[in-house]
Amino acid sequence: MDRDGLLRLLGGLRTARIDAVRAPHKPLLLLWLFGRSAGTGSSQARYADAEEPVSRLINEFGPPARPATARQRAAMPFVHLERELWDLRDGSGTEIGPHAPERRTWLLDRDAVGRLRPEVEDLLAIPANLAAAARLLLDLHFMPVLAELIRDEVDLDLDAADRPTTVVRRRRRRAGFAEEVLRAYAYQCAMCGFDGALGRNPVGLEAAHVRWHSQHGPDRLDNAVALCSLHHTLLDLGVLGLTGERLVRVSELYVARTEAGRRIEALAGVPLSVPRPAGKLVDVAFIDWHDKQVFKSPAG
Repeated sequence: MDRDGLLRLLGGLRTARIDAVRAPHKPLLLLWLFGRSAGTGSSQARYADAEEPVSRLINEFGPPARPATARQRAAMPFVHLERELWDLRDGSGTEIGPHAPERRTWLLDRDAVGRLRPEVEDLLAIPANLAAAARLLLDLHFMPVLAELIRDEVDLDLDAADRPTTVVRRRRRRAGFAEEVLRAYAYQCAMCGFDGALGRNPVGLEAAHVRWHSQHGPDRLDNAVALCSLHHTLLDLGVLGLTGERLVRVSELYVARTEAGRRIEALAGVPLSVPRPAGKLVDVAFIDWHDKQVFKSPAG
């Protein structure tokens, strides 16, 4: 296996959706393993040690889970990660196949231990390859604001290394898309009205996708809204959402102690500004996607 082969495998991960909801479990397990490998020189991890940090990553950066399953979400990728990348064995050294039960008790009872295959570890020992692999997973499965948070969470420093080249390319945004969105919303945040500018240039305003660009969200006005940087970040994190009537939602899981933080709670029920032309309101299909895939509602 060479670098291109590794990136091809990572770009083709099977990430079957669970009840039609995105399942970034494998990318998050891999990113955690990348950080572990970079920090210790080995990706080897017992399930007992991986369960808490990997489940926390999936809970934080994936869709909400029911309380009964939230603590064991690491079991699925631990079992089903592609065997071209991953070697999984029980405490006696016997290989565990990809059709094993994805249950925490089953894995704990067998003292399951996983490790990226030696040829994969060897490739990832080269900093440029590690950075390329991590950036590929982040670009394909997450929005930029989440990518930064995930990098910090798994302790990966990628700033000085090369980007991936020819194997899998991130879909480019349509030229002029951001300017079209900002112009439609009169260069103001559609939630709070912020309209800061430095001279003639707007500052702190961004074109936000409702259905993420990385998840096949189109570069169209009916999938976009102009937001200040703060509210764009909170939309992508699932703190903020939208109703079918284009009213702002605030997650019940959001908490704040200061008056400044509580200003976010005051956005609940505020109507989005209407873009020009008014016929280009955010499509309810994209709002529904965000509600199911991103917005942090209390799990039932």
